[in-house]
Amino acid sequence: MNERPEEPNPASDEESLLPIDEHIEEGHDAEGRKVRHRGIYLLPNLFTTANLFAGFYSVINAMSGNFSVAAAAIFVAMVLDSLDGRVARLTNTQSAFGAEYDSLSDMVAFGLAPALLAFEWALADLRSVGLAVAFIYVAGAALRLARFNTQIGKVDKRYFIGLASPAAAGVVAGTVWAFSDFGIKGSNMSFIVALLVAAAGALMVSNIKYHSFKDLDLKGRVPFVAILVVVLAFAVVFSDPPRILLLIFLAYAASGPVQYLLQLRRRKQVE
Repeated sequence: MNERPEEPNPASDEESLLPIDEHIEEGHDAEGRKVRHRGIYLLPNLFTTANLFAGFYSVINAMSGNFSVAAAAIFVAMVLDSLDGRVARLTNTQSAFGAEYDSLSDMVAFGLAPALLAFEWALADLRSVGLAVAFIYVAGAALRLARFNTQIGKVDKRYFIGLASPAAAGVVAGTVWAFSDFGIKGSNMSFIVALLVAAAGALMVSNIKYHSFKDLDLKGRVPFVAILVVVLAFAVVFSDPPRILLLIFLAYAASGPVQYLLQLRRRKQVE
């Protein structure tokens, strides 16, 4: 028997009286022995909870007609989503619970919130067509997240298969934020927004590869000029966040199909 017995918990009798069961997760220690962990890690799940709240806050503001605030909340959720995973890896607090919780939070922040935002701002005027387009995006985000969870550890970490849900949300939220900030009504752009939202949903479930940038070495030394480039990038983004962020995410979303077409062209030339 190589299984380590679970440590007794003196408060087990008291905890059994609570209407909430304690989370117990099985894993392996450094020697490969099976162990059982009680409870969850607080720090990374705090960032995930903040990500979930940002998505919820976006939904509330979209329903209230505060479209710029709703779009900005989605971008805040992106920052929080990038932090929870990095914090978990840096502090060695990764867990199956955290991974599942992160996916559910992403579904709200990058699946439901952008679709509802686009629907309230522009797609509602298309009625059933707008509803169908918004659902295509939501379904695409759900399928994208489910496929991503099943591919962890099986695909090249340097690439995403299909457009990542935060990037798709950036395209949708950036469009609403950039144009609503100018006072442009979504009803004047319903057809264009419908095409954009449907395209984002389709790209999430496609087999087109996108660079994940996970191979970047953030711990190593870099030339001094690199920090100047980072400062310049921040200055450019903050000079006009809605338009600059929209251009960045549109360029990233288009990079996958462009590279795919270039690869097809090279194959035809070789043949």
